[in-house]
Amino acid sequence: MTASAGLLVVLGAALGAPARYLTDRWLQSTHGTGFPWGTFTVNIVASFVLGLVAGASVSPVISALIGTGFCGTLSTWSTLGYETVRLAEERAWTPALFNIVASVLAGLGAAGLGFALA
Repeated sequence: MTASAGLLVVLGAALGAPARYLTDRWLQSTHGTGFPWGTFTVNIVASFVLGLVAGASVSPVISALIGTGFCGTLSTWSTLGYETVRLAEERAWTPALFNIVASVLAGLGAAGLGFALA
């Protein structure tokens, strides 16, 4: 990776990380449930955008900026794992299972839709 591509990843990340945080906080305060709607939403959106980027066969520059930087920090699959474990610890088995299954299926569907639309 060139230095300029690395800077584009950083720029994309500087946009994606705050977008993830703000979206998560807003959705959690709006819904007020124990289900992690913020994480679910940002993961699906990032999957869709990454599908668009991949399907559009964009330049490496755009791929670094949007695909790696923005989508890489907008999505948070590690938090998906943490929040699912938290739900299981609370014995919220149905929401925990829904979180895993729906996140994976919706993420794959969103990526496929983005790819097809591009």
